[in-house]
Amino acid sequence: MNFTVKHSLPGRIRIRYDKSRISRRQAALAYSLLSVQEGMSDVSVNYTTGSFLIYYDVKKLSEKYIKAYFIALSDKYLKNQEMLEAVEEPDEQESLLFDLGLMTVMHYVKRILPLPLRILIRVVSLGPRILKGIEQISKGKVFKSEVLDAAAISMALITRDIKTAANINFLLNIGDTIEEFTKKKSYSDLANRLLSQNDHVQLVKKGEDGKVIEKTVPISVLKKGDTVVVRTGSVIPVDGTVLSGEGLVNQATITGEPLAVEKTSGSSVFAGTVMQEGELFIEVRATGSQTKVQNIMAMIDNSQGLKVSSQVRSEYLADSLVKYNFLLSLGVFLFTGNIAKVMATLMVDYSCAMKLASPIAVLSAMKEAAENGIIVKGGKFLEEVSAADTVVFDKTGTLTAATPEVSRIIAFDGRTEDEVLAIAACLEEHFAHPVANAIVKAATERKILHPEEHAKVEYIVAHGIATKLNGKKLVIGSRHFIFDDEKIQIPDGLDQIQHEAIQNGESLLYLAEEKKLIGIFAFNDPVRKDAARVIKKLHQSGVKNCVMITGDDEGAAKNAAKVTKIDHYISRALPEDKFKYIEEQKKKGHKVIMIGDGINDAPALSCADTGIAMGNCADITGETADIILSCDNGLEGLYKTRVLGTRLMKKIDSNNRGIVAVNTAFMLLGLFGIISPSVAAILHNASTVAFSVNAAKPLLLPDETERSI
Repeated sequence: MNFTVKHSLPGRIRIRYDKSRISRRQAALAYSLLSVQEGMSDVSVNYTTGSFLIYYDVKKLSEKYIKAYFIALSDKYLKNQEMLEAVEEPDEQESLLFDLGLMTVMHYVKRILPLPLRILIRVVSLGPRILKGIEQISKGKVFKSEVLDAAAISMALITRDIKTAANINFLLNIGDTIEEFTKKKSYSDLANRLLSQNDHVQLVKKGEDGKVIEKTVPISVLKKGDTVVVRTGSVIPVDGTVLSGEGLVNQATITGEPLAVEKTSGSSVFAGTVMQEGELFIEVRATGSQTKVQNIMAMIDNSQGLKVSSQVRSEYLADSLVKYNFLLSLGVFLFTGNIAKVMATLMVDYSCAMKLASPIAVLSAMKEAAENGIIVKGGKFLEEVSAADTVVFDKTGTLTAATPEVSRIIAFDGRTEDEVLAIAACLEEHFAHPVANAIVKAATERKILHPEEHAKVEYIVAHGIATKLNGKKLVIGSRHFIFDDEKIQIPDGLDQIQHEAIQNGESLLYLAEEKKLIGIFAFNDPVRKDAARVIKKLHQSGVKNCVMITGDDEGAAKNAAKVTKIDHYISRALPEDKFKYIEEQKKKGHKVIMIGDGINDAPALSCADTGIAMGNCADITGETADIILSCDNGLEGLYKTRVLGTRLMKKIDSNNRGIVAVNTAFMLLGLFGIISPSVAAILHNASTVAFSVNAAKPLLLPDETERSI
């Protein structure tokens, strides 16, 4: 790679490369390769200026070595197709203000150019719009806005009003630029909200001395076959296969179960699941075009076909009104013979603003949704959410937080609840998994002290804990671990306790001392704190029926329904039962939202008018869903989505009424000779931009984006 050192200080160096010889993708590959080098603490690349900024550890590297790295970046790497395909093409960074400013300067600079050059530029700039009009006419589509634009510009040229023709074209170009920028920005925001490419991971590789080293790198530099390590408390950043290690992974977003599952060598793990206990070395399974980000980008591209009905009506109305523009212009010419008045009526139409403001409003709403942690795959779904009268909820991970809490304690062998809780908390305080946290939290709430007096704790993954206290062996864990592995004596009444737990939707943890059971802890999955409030808000917004359908037993379902004050619930439901219920409601004429997070919710999500996935959902659930809510918003994101949809519909309809009123006024002013054709064109196109700017304004108030509903 050809490069120059632009600036260098100990620990910091800026390298400039030749943009004419190094493509943006090659620069991204170089960034990826440099980021994993030992001693480089931070690497960033500016594709616009063509430079790398590198911070490095002066104890491990020097400027000489960094230069050597760049020299080593030969065609062997930078032209390797397999390596290039493993990195993402960097997005072009654009500035709307810069583009509009440049267009404005060029528009006025053209007026001082020599006449021959000025004429050539005008032909080049005005020609495409005239040709678009001719193309529509050749297809038999005479009454289209493109034809009207072409007619207006052509009429101005015929009457030698070059200035007006140029102004019309300039303002139309301004509108096109705003629309394109808003669309691209919406795409970028949607993708970035789904998966931040700035997230960092622990990459594992061998150093020059053969020793295994770890380096913190951006997730964007990962390639298929790389190895990452994930430890307790971290979110697994990739889909992959476990190479070594063992741990407990919370897969509530995939299975719907609140308790973690064991992962060992050969197990598959998925991005977005949580490493609750242990350490896993994971081989990255897919990158590049196979990643979730690329799938979502393809989804966003397809979303433009999913237009809200108000937008479709706007486009249809815009085209249908074109014929009246022509008829009015013809009438003015027949009755007055005044070309200036004909041009004034021809210069003003409804279609430009309607066709521009409506899609900008939709894309801006999608962008605003993304800023609030809500991924919307098409404007149509915002409309569907606003019109829904029925919302169907899954329970685990949707109405509940998928975080266990101690619901009750059953003591044995003459012990009290506080005694067995103190012992359990003493053992569990060393571990970070949810069950351990729940026990320690319960002890804290009861103000129970649990001093550490036991020997070293031995943790058996996915089974339990074993230790000694006062010379006696203590074990705590699952039923299988306690009664099958440790051969603890089964007490009377255990079957009844387990039956009650099933009825209540509880999970059980057992504590034993010297072959005797001394305590049982029951856990439930608590309802989200905002669930009842969100359901109340949904009712107030016009939703008539909120339903919970869950695979849990009657007891757990009944308790959740009582807390959330939901209208109706169905327990012990299979995935096909959810699907059938939604299908029946749609046949009755109801507009249905389905909200869930697990793989078993995918069929119901696809059946509903709008499928909404919670947080870090399973891949198939996210692909099936029409809208994805972030973990930060929880259920509040559902209500925000409904508010966005409702206000979007009102904005489009309000804009259309304003467009008709304002442009009708301009036509009348031109018809009565109060304004000239040039002024009419300027006012019309200025109003188009004004309505477009209004369409891009936020729908949510500042306090609605910051506070809870």
